[in-house]
Amino acid sequence: MRIEAHRFPTSGPSDVSGLSDLLESGGLRAQDILAVIGKTEGNGGVNDFTRELAVRALGDLLAPRLDCAPAEIEDRVVLSFSGGTEGVTCPHLLVLARTGEPLTAPHPDKRLAVATGYTRPFKPWEVGYRPMIEETARVVRELMHELHLDDPADVHLVQIKGAIPNFDETQRESADAEGRPLRCDMSWSRAASALGVALALDEAPADRIGDRAVCRDWSLYSSRASVSSKPGLGRSEITLFANSTWWDGDLVIEHGVMRDIVDIDAIRGVLARLGLEAPGQLAPEQTERLVGIFAKSDADPRNAIRGRRHTMWTDADISDMRYSRCVVSALLAGLTGETAVYVSTRAEHHGPLGGGPVAIIARAS
Repeated sequence: MRIEAHRFPTSGPSDVSGLSDLLESGGLRAQDILAVIGKTEGNGGVNDFTRELAVRALGDLLAPRLDCAPAEIEDRVVLSFSGGTEGVTCPHLLVLARTGEPLTAPHPDKRLAVATGYTRPFKPWEVGYRPMIEETARVVRELMHELHLDDPADVHLVQIKGAIPNFDETQRESADAEGRPLRCDMSWSRAASALGVALALDEAPADRIGDRAVCRDWSLYSSRASVSSKPGLGRSEITLFANSTWWDGDLVIEHGVMRDIVDIDAIRGVLARLGLEAPGQLAPEQTERLVGIFAKSDADPRNAIRGRRHTMWTDADISDMRYSRCVVSALLAGLTGETAVYVSTRAEHHGPLGGGPVAIIARAS
């Protein structure tokens, strides 16, 4: 069993021509696709419809090949899109497929392994609370078991589309009356999901990860979560990336944690663990080995970076999300020579406050 990864630059949110050509040529079977992860040129906010355009286009492309309705595609393939391609970022799709037969014995070298899964549907009053944390952790552990992982250290990225089920004002008022305010929004979904990853991977003490810690105790975080949340999504969709001796192929993944959004040493560390070192930018032949580059970014809410004041939160003209995505994307592109990078904001409990995880998939040397 092996993971294949195919990256396609796009001319717009609904451009699936690269994947369509590969499917038509027989270079890939739709039945083997596990997930499609991409960047679209929207604003990254609640009203970013470029993500829906991408999902609809993929549904129309894949549904006939999977013998299902377009609306059912997301039950078969995880489609995860992040809006916002500020600066040098190239809009793109990364298609992940599983091919071949299971190995009968482990290999000496670990290779990229990917598994996808879904939480149960959440009630609106569970989002941002312990039930969401525990259910996310349960699915992450199941996916680790599926990939034959005994050591949480082998997990390098957990990509999640976090649930935000629909609710009405009556439900909000009822929750407030019971002393459990409704947290059913993007920030709380991201935060609880990230803490669920931290719980599953033993990144924080289990007895400290509770309702009161969410969006309050910033000392608790995951170094491997990357969560975007979607209004109207009833359950969370999870894609887990790891290295495993039970998988074949030529791909590997490594991760690190940026302590702030100008932390180039953290990025260099990830590249070094992949055997990609250079005094400046990677050489073209090194860049060619890169398959996927992921990071979470945040404008530090303390309004300073390394003791210097920043204005990302107080600039009324440009969103803080656009600022932080632009900065981190530029760092990644400048160091790697690759502009098809996936940078997502915001980063509640994703790495230390003001920082965030970074993960890179590359072809083994």
